[in-house]
Amino acid sequence: MRQLLLLAICFLSFFVSSSAQISETFDIATFQPPPRWKRQTKDGVVIFSTLNEQKGTYAMITLYGSGGSSGNAKSDFDSEWQQFVVGQLGIKGSPQIEPVRNTEGWAIVTGATSFQNEQGTSAIILSTYSGYGKTFSATAIFNSQDYLPDIEAFAASIKLRKPDARPQPAPANNDSAVSILGAWGKSAGAHMSYGDPVAASMAGYSKDQYTFNADGTYTFVSKTFRMSFDKILLVKENGSYEISGDTITIKPKKSVIEAWSKRDGGDSWGRLLTTQNRTLETVTYRFTKHYFSGIQVWNLVLQADRDTQRDGPFSNNTTFNNAWYYAPISPNNPVIELPR
Repeated sequence: MRQLLLLAICFLSFFVSSSAQISETFDIATFQPPPRWKRQTKDGVVIFSTLNEQKGTYAMITLYGSGGSSGNAKSDFDSEWQQFVVGQLGIKGSPQIEPVRNTEGWAIVTGATSFQNEQGTSAIILSTYSGYGKTFSATAIFNSQDYLPDIEAFAASIKLRKPDARPQPAPANNDSAVSILGAWGKSAGAHMSYGDPVAASMAGYSKDQYTFNADGTYTFVSKTFRMSFDKILLVKENGSYEISGDTITIKPKKSVIEAWSKRDGGDSWGRLLTTQNRTLETVTYRFTKHYFSGIQVWNLVLQADRDTQRDGPFSNNTTFNNAWYYAPISPNNPVIELPR
């Protein structure tokens, strides 16, 4: 834990002091990527990872898209920790938190903890930057001090653009059935019902996506990728939906889960390995559309009395109770690319 705290201090100390040449931009951040690390852009996040199979060591840096700030840096950190560390990665340890640091209008909170996974003892650090009505977060996960120089150099290169803090009016919203038409997606931790030990599979993601058609039909697809898996999981479902007032009932006609090999061991579809039918799950949700002014995006919010197999665990966002948040397809929330 002592080394974790030293690295946390590095994140704070280097955040705005570096003059390194910036080579990439994501959201409100500019940075210099770690050399020779693999880069992935998935579902509104940027991931840099590296792996030494001979030594059994790995490291991963993840940058998350900015969102609206609560106005309190510690509250922002707590919310991001629950969403990204506990909710998506399944890490239960409480973070040891550094004192808040204020730099160029950004209040920076950093916390760290250690945990156990298939690679032994690993560490995770979350740094959350709050200011100008925005919050932005980055995590670093690693199981060897060999990666500290690259992680520290990356942190040293990060600079945040000061966004326009003036409140933005919400665009017009049509609350009729037409307003949900199109594709909506969310990113989350992998569903435990798919046999995914989240806490042991740190490098990866899952993505769920609904497409609602004007003729009352829908499709649903879900992709789960983990570096520690030897396969990629794909759920494909179709059926019909009915809207009554503020409720929508999803009625599946066919639902299957497929296992695909990894082409070249990476995040690309290889060949189909297995296919099995899933239990058809008819669910009636309460739904609304909510505008998040901080990120200036409408979300389709679905609520139910319990978790569902299709949507997975409830979101950690407590704006609505027992809810899942689906955002429109966009460059920061890309469509799931299916096997061809």
